Amino acid sequence: MSGTHRYPTISFRVSPAEREAIEAKIRVSGLQKKDYFIRSCINNRVCVVGKEEHILHLINELKMMQLNLQNLAHHLQNEDRCVSSDDLAEMKSDYVNTIGAIKWMLDGAEYMWKDNGKVERYVEEQDAKDNID
Repeated sequence: MSGTHRYPTISFRVSPAEREAIEAKIRVSGLQKKDYFIRSCINNRVCVVGKEEHILHLINELKMMQLNLQNLAHHLQNEDRCVSSDDLAEMKSDYVNTIGAIKWMLDGAEYMWKDNGKVERYVEEQDAKDNID
């Protein structure tokens, strides 16, 4: 069937200067454009420049994952067959990828929270709220 592709497409817009810089790096790499982008996205370190809220969002994401895993463990301990083996395999893959991405992001954003105690205070406050509820 013509016009169909097996895998989804990822696209984004760049300025003319950004495009020139990217194209130059691709040329000197000797790689095909597709391979260059894949390797760049997967293997390169990203420095996150932003707000602490981004990191706090990641903490909340991890807390939701923890809650979901605790609920799943509870169902499995009670021998409730609430998920299939395929569902568990997909969940494991999603969680491993998400945790890997979060770790990668935090490694690049370490300068935002290292040695200032704000993240630790936030986690303590959230834990205190959770215990009240």
